Amino acid sequence: MWTLLWIIAVVLVIWGLYVIIARRQILLGIVLIVLGLLIGPGGVSIFHG
Repeated sequence: MWTLLWIIAVVLVIWGLYVIIARRQILLGIVLIVLGLLIGPGGVSIFHG
């Protein structure tokens, strides 16, 4: 389960960076990055008790 959350978090952060750099939609990119950091088990996880 932790591995799956880690992969989802990494994908969200990379997607957020892509949105910021390539599409110039800064707000959406920041939202995706923050979501990735919240889901990621290494940082603050919304699924961690």
